[in-house]
Amino acid sequence: MKKKSILLLCGGGPAPGINAVVSTVAKIFLNDGYRVLGLHEGFKGIFNENPSIKEFDFFHADRIFSRGGSTLIMSRFKPNKENLNTALFTDNNVKLLVSIGGDDTASTANRITGYLQNENISISNIHVPKTIDNDLPLPDRNPTFGFHSAKDEGVRIGNTTYEDARTSQNWFVMSTMGRSAGHLAFGIAASCHFPMMVIPEMFNKTEVTFDKVVNLIISSIVKRKIKNIHYGVALISEGVFHNMSNTELKKCGINFTYDDHGHPELGNVSKAHIFNLLLQERLKALELDIKTRPIELGYELRCCRPIGFDLTLCTLLGLGVKKLFDQGLSGCMVTANSRGEITPLFLSDIQGKDGKIPPRLVDINSELVQLYFQNLHYIDRHDYPAAKQYLDVPEDYDFEKILAI
Repeated sequence: MKKKSILLLCGGGPAPGINAVVSTVAKIFLNDGYRVLGLHEGFKGIFNENPSIKEFDFFHADRIFSRGGSTLIMSRFKPNKENLNTALFTDNNVKLLVSIGGDDTASTANRITGYLQNENISISNIHVPKTIDNDLPLPDRNPTFGFHSAKDEGVRIGNTTYEDARTSQNWFVMSTMGRSAGHLAFGIAASCHFPMMVIPEMFNKTEVTFDKVVNLIISSIVKRKIKNIHYGVALISEGVFHNMSNTELKKCGINFTYDDHGHPELGNVSKAHIFNLLLQERLKALELDIKTRPIELGYELRCCRPIGFDLTLCTLLGLGVKKLFDQGLSGCMVTANSRGEITPLFLSDIQGKDGKIPPRLVDINSELVQLYFQNLHYIDRHDYPAAKQYLDVPEDYDFEKILAI
């Protein structure tokens, strides 16, 4: 009889800690007598007659544990009408499909195992949730793996940029990843003491527009000028683009392309460059002679080495995959709470009526966020007289008026 095996694949974009999950899963299943097969190119391999497969031994699993990136080539491929390679599962006696990725990866894995079930091929599937955006609604608001490592790398770059701003007496416009939520931008900006941060959650009472974002940056610039501080960094989450209407997006002059999941491919353009150009135009119109430079925090954050927090979390999640599998569970995510306890999370528990998983957003009304806002620099009504030196209508740059709060 053929030896039992498990199949591992990674979907979506990289996140620090993927290799730690893969390594842990491989080691624990190898120790239990399974073959461990890694599938390159995500789901594309399942729909390929000649998939590229990596068979793990202990030494490879041990070697990759703390590395950044992914030992398995990743893909955002989303199957449409392609034919499933069922022989991949039957020929290798696959008993478990382990998927590592976001909610799209999890739902696709469920559909594949459901199709296999209809073909009388019974396998389990367990998903390990991954995103540096930290926007999956995990229990107890626990972080997704990779988030803290990406934030740590962003803070390293952010602190260097802020030091440059102070040294050169310039301003920098920085943008960072975060499709739906501003967790990454908030964490970096708060840690670096940036005077302005713009995340999509701030616009919960008003429509997000390019003008409002630029006005928030100018509000910070002028507030600091009043304080005789002539440098700073404004950090903008790319998620503001996802919250803009199509009409508003067209104003920036960029024709966005879209991925297989219908998301604008923001990685193709520099968001910091767009906002910096718009800011420069406005500063020129206001006759404010201020130098600003764009800094894009993009792919630099995704493949850095995981920090200790994520190495611990990813090890726990990898061991949790084996625990849930041994319990006979399938079609679920593996999650760990702050006490280190493993529990399953089924998609049906977090999906909305439309079948989609609503993103976990930054709680803009939390004490954490409200206290941080006190550390930002922006114009309020008390600054109007002083701001008149630089702005004809200071009210247009009032933080609370811009955000309708």
